[in-house]
Amino acid sequence: MEVKRDILWRVYLCYILVVVVCIAVFAKAVYIQQVQGKYWRSMSDSLHQKIVEIDAERGTIYSEDGQMLSTSIPQFDIYMDFRVAALREKNGQRFRENIDSLSYCLSNLFGDMSAGEYKQLLKQGYRESSAYFPLKKKISFRQYQTLRSFPLFRQGKYKSGMIASERTIRLNPYQMLAFRTIGLARDSNKVGLEMTYDSVLKGRNGKQLVRSIAGGVNVPVNDNYEVEPETGKDIVSTIDVFIQEVAENALMRMLVKNEAEHGCAIVMETKTGKIKAIANLGKRSDGSYWEDFNYAITPSEPGSTFKLATLMALLEDRKVSLNQMVNLEQGNWKVAGQTVFDSEEHPPGEVTVKRAFELSSNVGMAKLTLAGFGSAPSQFIRHLKRMRVDTITGIDLAGEKRPVIYKPGSRYWGPTTLPWMAFGYNLLVSPLQTLVLYNAVANGGKMMKPYLVSAIKEEGLLLRSVEPVVVEEKICSDQTLQELKSCLEGVCTAGTAAGVFKNTPYAVAGKTGTALMADNNRGYADQIYQSSFAGYFPAGDPQFTCIVVIKNKPHALFHHGASVAAPVFKEIADRLYSSYVRQPVKKENEWKKNDSSSFNYTGLKQEMACVARTLKIPYKDTPESVNEWVDFGGKSMGAVMQSRTVDEKLMPQLKGMGLKDVVYLCENMGLKIKANGRGKVTTQSIAAGQMIAKGQLVTIELN
Repeated sequence: MEVKRDILWRVYLCYILVVVVCIAVFAKAVYIQQVQGKYWRSMSDSLHQKIVEIDAERGTIYSEDGQMLSTSIPQFDIYMDFRVAALREKNGQRFRENIDSLSYCLSNLFGDMSAGEYKQLLKQGYRESSAYFPLKKKISFRQYQTLRSFPLFRQGKYKSGMIASERTIRLNPYQMLAFRTIGLARDSNKVGLEMTYDSVLKGRNGKQLVRSIAGGVNVPVNDNYEVEPETGKDIVSTIDVFIQEVAENALMRMLVKNEAEHGCAIVMETKTGKIKAIANLGKRSDGSYWEDFNYAITPSEPGSTFKLATLMALLEDRKVSLNQMVNLEQGNWKVAGQTVFDSEEHPPGEVTVKRAFELSSNVGMAKLTLAGFGSAPSQFIRHLKRMRVDTITGIDLAGEKRPVIYKPGSRYWGPTTLPWMAFGYNLLVSPLQTLVLYNAVANGGKMMKPYLVSAIKEEGLLLRSVEPVVVEEKICSDQTLQELKSCLEGVCTAGTAAGVFKNTPYAVAGKTGTALMADNNRGYADQIYQSSFAGYFPAGDPQFTCIVVIKNKPHALFHHGASVAAPVFKEIADRLYSSYVRQPVKKENEWKKNDSSSFNYTGLKQEMACVARTLKIPYKDTPESVNEWVDFGGKSMGAVMQSRTVDEKLMPQLKGMGLKDVVYLCENMGLKIKANGRGKVTTQSIAAGQMIAKGQLVTIELN
């Protein structure tokens, strides 16, 4: 009996202990859930939630005429949350009712899969109850807007489960146009204006609370920001889209024609120093050309374009006069055991200093410089410093490299250094530095600092305007300046560039240059020449200063500055003269003269017929003129109406059309128009017959 009582006591004690423990566990659970629940839930969330930086929208780079050269556009990644209750309720009724139509719309929009394939993809995500199912990545804002109107998606994210992850990408609408100068803005890979003005363009990043889910994807906890991102400011560049296109196209044609390695062309507004165009094209492995490197700010041996600096130093110190005679030694002269060669032989005898410059004689410049500064070479170097060819130009473009000018007494100075410097060897200067010097001569001796940004704006409001900067009020005396101008004009009328500018309706002043370039370890064996031409126009009242520098292929048949670089300069100058330089106003009696020439117009068929009837012009309507657009031409005694075919996928021929018809035709095709001038179309930036895309800009010139 006592044994039984002892056993029962032990059992009751164990039972009581178990009950007490259970009560304690239950009480603790209630305490944790009810009292400490908020704390532990926040701890749980903190393991999956974090504050991340939200990139601010980068500012836009504009051309001076208001065109976007570089801008940020939104791009979207689309996901679906198949766990949302609205898709699961009633056994997935909402999903099943919309999947067919949604799949059809997705197939039509993206065209990468059939409707059936999209349907299988959506079903897969639904079966897996995926919380962040990837549907489509890197879609445009226009596609995103269309996507939101699709079946199911139009019901909103809480019923459809659609999640849009937005980011911005950098876009250069004109692609190659001034691409290297404008630069890139992709992570750390920035160059050009994007790098120089990065602190202005990038804005201030925001902060947002996100939740990490499977796959390392961050989903915003709510639509509010902890810190609102601040959009970057816009910059307005000095680049003119039309001038840039002209320079780039002219340079491209010569590079392709001559199979050259690379080249650059820069156009500067003479009186301000604004860079209106800067084209840099290099040959790629597949033979095509692209803006791959900024050759314009990279020093090289300039060749004979440097003779302007040499002659300026000689004239300024009155070491020579233009009428002084010099023997060109028939183009072959020995000095200190080395031979100076001219590009061609000269007849025996002497010529004036001016004529030696016009003929671009290396012998003439070397002899004159050695005679004038041989005993005091530092005096020649001081002149170069005054011309600022020994320092960078200070252009607002990252990556400008310093020139190399050797000084007397240095380890690189020898008996031939000075005479070789006289014709552009034994020193390194960039095309931009040469351009700045020529621009100073064109600008009456006033040297302007080149610049690429004229204003900084925020939401259209002007924050800061950049004004022209004079870096040297007078680089030489007025007498020297006039003598230099006459020499530069002489090069284009009676010198090495006379054949290029013959019969040009405006005066040009400039200098050709041809430099033999070393090819790394091979030296000069490959006969690689750099062709250049620097000058300004119109010579009487300079508006633009331009330089063209082209590095040719080895053993190129055409390699002289007059045959390679000068034609590019002339093509640019011709287009700018006709488009920008003011033409003389016709006298009143000239306007009253009757026009007896034939006419040619393009427009809508109905309108052309109405004009002919009103003016009583008899015309013949050809059987094939059944299209809406026609060419109507001839003389007042008779004309012909011929059909003009328009294909919506190809650029139409606009030449001969009036502005109203061009706007009507092109805007109906989804194109944007920028017009210069009045009258009928003479040129168009996109050639007729080329493929076009909606939203593309077309620049037209009217006569």
